[in-house]
Amino acid sequence: MVLPPFALVLDDHQDVLWRYVVAMAGPHDGADLYQETLVAALRTYPALHDATNLRSWLLTIAHAKVVDAARAGSRRPVPVAEPEAAATHLPEPADDELWGAVARLPDKQRAAVVARYVGDLAYADVARVVGCTEAAARQNVRAGLARLREEL
Repeated sequence: MVLPPFALVLDDHQDVLWRYVVAMAGPHDGADLYQETLVAALRTYPALHDATNLRSWLLTIAHAKVVDAARAGSRRPVPVAEPEAAATHLPEPADDELWGAVARLPDKQRAAVVARYVGDLAYADVARVVGCTEAAARQNVRAGLARLREEL
């Protein structure tokens, strides 16, 4: 099988990939995860056997990077300001009420909703990205949307 040049694949899917990592990890960590995803994809691209659904393949790599970053972050200490400074600093309001609600969804529901609606993936591909069955992917999207409707 002849693979298209990686630059063309990236041109076709970079917007979806960027939106996915930013929606899952936030704009600060999303930029780093986007780059890590591209490096990992570029390394494995020559050995790719099936190029029928490159969007799903890229989002699967991105999802793995998001999960790895979340696991690593849970082991890393978080710097905090002095108690007096922290008490006077008001948190930034959420940029958007919807994305704040999406961020509060449980991990699998958030990943499924983002993959389905930001990544524009079919449920079979959502299942592959999230690492579950197609039925579970449908259920996670349904439950996530129900929770969003309830909250908003």
